Amino acid sequence: MKYLTKMFFVLLLVLLLSGCDKQQNALTVLRPNDIILAFGDSLTSGVGTQPGLSYSAQLSRLLGRKVINGGIPGETSAEGLIRLPGVLDQIEPELLLLCHGGNDILQKLDRDQLRANLRKMITVAQQRNIGVVIIAVPQLGFGLQDLPLYKELADELHVPLLAGTLGELLASQQYKSDPVHLNGKGYRRLAEAVADLLAANGALR
Repeated sequence: MKYLTKMFFVLLLVLLLSGCDKQQNALTVLRPNDIILAFGDSLTSGVGTQPGLSYSAQLSRLLGRKVINGGIPGETSAEGLIRLPGVLDQIEPELLLLCHGGNDILQKLDRDQLRANLRKMITVAQQRNIGVVIIAVPQLGFGLQDLPLYKELADELHVPLLAGTLGELLASQQYKSDPVHLNGKGYRRLAEAVADLLAANGALR
């Protein structure tokens, strides 16, 4: 009897811990009028295709919600960190889609500084009770693997991560307009992947 009681409490503890992990990574359900901010550089702004085919524009149509394009081509993470607080205060989004760091990687800037800048951007949003999703950016070279710091930050700060998608799309000629940007079809696939991630993390009903 004591053994069964002990096993019951062990099982209960495991379930509670699992529930806590799930809750930490879950997003608030998006209401119809909630605003989503896509923040980043040229991959967010939609370089490589027409304005109406950026991933934010296509995501807006997929979700039936307002998605504001906050991408600036050529911006580094340090510049993004300076810009983000004002944009958040102006727009007051419910959710931030953060896809940043590509220019840091291309310019071979310090990786530790990139990590610190991204961490501060996520924290700035969380302090305003804004949900955050990170879109991992691949490093240059064979295989276009995600820079590991994106997963490390997602685990540390308990935010959902879209991993591998950009690397997979940029590895295929049919989805890119040049070596570092997607075409309309590629941005569509990115938007679909983001929508799937939002649904998996409780943001969509």
